Amino acid sequence: MKKNIITLLLAMATVIAANAQSGTNSPYSQYGLGVLSDQSQGFNRGMNGLSIGLRQSNQVNMLNPASYSCIDSLTMIFDVGLSGQVTNFKEGDRKINANNSDFEYAVAAFRLMPKVGVSFGVVPFTNIGYNYSSTNKVGTSTTTSTETHSGSGGIHQAYLGIGWNFFKGLSAGANFSYLWGSYERTLSITSNDAYVNTITKTYDCTVQSYKLDFGLQYSMEVSKKDIVTIGATYSLGHNLSADPELVTQNTNSQTGVVNSTQQTVYDGLSLPHAFAIGASWNHNKRFTIGADYSLQKWGELDYPELNQSTGVYELKSGLLKDRHKITVGGEWVPNWQSRKILNRIHYRAGASYNTPYIKVNGHDGPKEISVSAGFGIPITNNWNNGSVLNISGQWVKASAKDLITENTFRINIGLTFNERWFNKWKVN
Repeated sequence: MKKNIITLLLAMATVIAANAQSGTNSPYSQYGLGVLSDQSQGFNRGMNGLSIGLRQSNQVNMLNPASYSCIDSLTMIFDVGLSGQVTNFKEGDRKINANNSDFEYAVAAFRLMPKVGVSFGVVPFTNIGYNYSSTNKVGTSTTTSTETHSGSGGIHQAYLGIGWNFFKGLSAGANFSYLWGSYERTLSITSNDAYVNTITKTYDCTVQSYKLDFGLQYSMEVSKKDIVTIGATYSLGHNLSADPELVTQNTNSQTGVVNSTQQTVYDGLSLPHAFAIGASWNHNKRFTIGADYSLQKWGELDYPELNQSTGVYELKSGLLKDRHKITVGGEWVPNWQSRKILNRIHYRAGASYNTPYIKVNGHDGPKEISVSAGFGIPITNNWNNGSVLNISGQWVKASAKDLITENTFRINIGLTFNERWFNKWKVN
């Protein structure tokens, strides 16, 4: 057990270090808090992140903490995941590809006492990473102006959660999280004219705050072979007590003298109130199908922006909008009691549609359509530990009129260790 605990802590430390690197190349990550992570684990990524109504005793579902109450009483579950992706960016007739890989999450769960389960882990919250430039002629002269945009960083989440089955079929849970991270976004304007000054604008912020998520699940047997689970979650919206800064540097191209100004927007970042509902149906422990709907109220929040007419860095409304997401998915196990490995594999598929939470130059950002498919391969060792290797592929298309279109193909790999830590050994 001590070796497993050390392995768990090392894996979480690795995830924290890996998340210091960006997992995206999307230019859309320069808006808002960046690209939002779906925070799903290996088993439900094959179902495209289906989670709110899912309730499985051998997997960690941190997106609804009420699910922790069904964790098997004899096991300690530990799940780690990584991903690799290829993204094609298209703007007009121009195309470019970019590759990313990420050691994404490490989560664990165990039964604390009868009807009470506990989970903890590290997951990504947002990602920021982009680097591109554009060059244009100034009027009819030979002078050109080049704008270079770059950014990196993101916000990470460490959580401790508890789920309690306090009434027959009815469970409640909560995740208590610590958010931390930082970002830096830079805009540099240069010219081939030696008499034109160079301007650099650097936007940066450090986040250290909390996050509270609450969940409910109600499971009922509609027949001897059929179980229906209904779930709901709520995330508390609040100010992050973070102070975004803008540093503007104007460099005289002839003298090399740099003039610098700094502006700060105090308490400039916030999280929205978020709601989600979902349901799933399980037939004979072989077939599961479900659907989720979520709403994040970003449109109620102000966000810092440089006022181009006054030069003041200030909070402004209308830069963000409410985000809606619909997900459907399911899995099929031919015969979970069979001795044949192919009959015990979990075959999964799912699809999602979500609206953007950002606006780009006053227009709605890209909508996303995504589909996924995958499978879970059971791994049983001499100690009869029921670990699972989860592999899935996902295609995501993000597009908006007159904006960049992104097509991403992502491979997700997750390994769920299901260790029997709490058996009572009998000596004959």
